[in-house]
Amino acid sequence: MTHTHGIHTIDTGFVRPRFDAAYLIGENGRGAFIDCGTNFAVPRMLAALDDAGITAAAVDWLILTHVHLDHAGGAGELIAQLPNAKLVVHPRGARHMIDPSVLWAGASAVYGESVMEQTYGRLRPIPAERVIEAADGHVVDLAGRALRCLDTPGHARHHIAIHDACAKVCFTGDVFGLSYRDFDTTNGPFILPTTSPVQFDPEALHASIDRLVALRPQAMYLTHYGRVDAVERLAADLHAQIDAMVALARDAHGRPDRHAVLAESLTDLYATRAEAHGWQQGREALRQLLGMDIELNAQGLEVWLDR
Repeated sequence: MTHTHGIHTIDTGFVRPRFDAAYLIGENGRGAFIDCGTNFAVPRMLAALDDAGITAAAVDWLILTHVHLDHAGGAGELIAQLPNAKLVVHPRGARHMIDPSVLWAGASAVYGESVMEQTYGRLRPIPAERVIEAADGHVVDLAGRALRCLDTPGHARHHIAIHDACAKVCFTGDVFGLSYRDFDTTNGPFILPTTSPVQFDPEALHASIDRLVALRPQAMYLTHYGRVDAVERLAADLHAQIDAMVALARDAHGRPDRHAVLAESLTDLYATRAEAHGWQQGREALRQLLGMDIELNAQGLEVWLDR
């Protein structure tokens, strides 16, 4: 899908359709990818280049919002297909792209090796000389078009968002929440925060959202999923829910069935808000669509509580 200003939305095919997005920005025949999905998304990324009329050799950049594997797992395989591209990543994430063994080991300890290989594919290291660390304010030059990297913690400490002043938009990774098109109504998009393990920080997340809104973007491009407008309304929804989720976590703390209680109360929160938003498919349909996110949000809140 192509939007204005040469921005192409790529469905990476992870989990289900319209769940996980990457982006291609084209400018004067040159290209930059933002996020890349898993190894299995690489053919889709290359197909997007063909659709845009950009050669692999004309891709200058692969910018990662953060190194969680649904955003960055395919970075090594993709970079290997792009002879002139450099990888741009938060300084805290760079070492994990150069040597992904720690990233792999940590995730494998949770999910198991076989699930990891089936879900993400084996992670491929990226030569250090092709990796650029993007400190706060770092500007990526795409054929004269400035893409500014902003340190935006809250979801992860190695998270950047990318401000594209030319298009008046931000590419937000996970810091501006999750908004699946399945929940769109006549009231517009529905949004919820992501607190998934292991670095959720509510104060930092509030501040990062405010920082992006202060840029007055016309739209946000989310990894999960796609372009959303109504930025100020969605930001207010995120702020309210971060506070509500933190309160639910505190209420569940100390209970022997804490995880189950928290998952159920999060489901109640999102179902109530979705219904108020005009989404009428009911609680079970919501649980089908958000089950993974509810589970991860509960886990992330618990890690935060224990910290």
